[in-house]
Amino acid sequence: MNFSFEQNRRLALINCALLAIVFIALPAAAQSSWPTRSVKIVVPFAPGGTTDILARAVAPELSKAFGQQFIVDNRGGAGGNIGADMVAKSAPDGYTLLMGTVGTHGINKSLYRKMAYDPQKDFAPITLVAAVPNVMVVNTEKAKAAGINTVADFIRVAKANPGKFNMASSGNGTSIHLAGELFKTMSGTYMIHFPYSGSGPALMGLVGGDMDVMFDNLPSSMQLIKSGKLKALAVTSAERSPALPDVPTVEQAGGPALKGFEASSWFGLLAPAGTPPDIVNRIQQEVSRILNTPAIKEKLLAQGAVPGGNTPQQFSTFINAEHKKWALVVKASGAKVD
Repeated sequence: MNFSFEQNRRLALINCALLAIVFIALPAAAQSSWPTRSVKIVVPFAPGGTTDILARAVAPELSKAFGQQFIVDNRGGAGGNIGADMVAKSAPDGYTLLMGTVGTHGINKSLYRKMAYDPQKDFAPITLVAAVPNVMVVNTEKAKAAGINTVADFIRVAKANPGKFNMASSGNGTSIHLAGELFKTMSGTYMIHFPYSGSGPALMGLVGGDMDVMFDNLPSSMQLIKSGKLKALAVTSAERSPALPDVPTVEQAGGPALKGFEASSWFGLLAPAGTPPDIVNRIQQEVSRILNTPAIKEKLLAQGAVPGGNTPQQFSTFINAEHKKWALVVKASGAKVD
């Protein structure tokens, strides 16, 4: 059948309109199809630490929001590098996420001589989940026996007994480790560093008496401080924590030698680079909403964590700034990990 010029023109217009509808519908269809199965949140440290606590606070709420299970998977080791590298090499399909930290995405690139992943190029930042101060904690009974009630007491005893104190951390390259190294450098003290696979095991060593001091993330130490098993000497932030208002900062408690001391931590969700932006944005929007619900917000604040929820672009800018900041801290501390 032969069509007139006008009929052909109309058919062409109809075909263009249909194609436009198809292309408009594709993003919506792609967006609605995720998730169709469970999503894994990799925590690059052992259970019991702040990274794990925050992941387990957010995961159930994300499960409710998306109708699929968000499962926490602990993959500790190498200061968080093992778990982070696993996610970096995962398919960018939204089904494997990382609860990254200031260690995995702010410190390690400057601290480790070799890195299996690039914290900036290999990830798509989603959102900051929380920022927390670290807290200098000591075994209560051992501190009492040594006459340690303040940071000044600790420095005095440590200088009189070089190498006597064992310093626990959640792993090489973590903010917990680096805060301790910075303290040693600025205070002129010497402690032996014992890296664990996470805050949970390290705290067990501290409570059990094998360790003497730790610069832990506040949320994971909070209950042990409240129970009296650990004594908080100072927080490592620039200002006191509302969760522990009677505990001074390291700068306030340590005298002139520790002026300007600051080494806080942060935690955030990231996906492998190349993850579709619509998936990244949907997760960010839900996490931001979750963090602003009264129950979650109050829970985090009570533990000393300040909820986040910023945009992917804001989180990316934040991570880039953290690289520059911690590179200077690592250089000043002299810390290196092979």
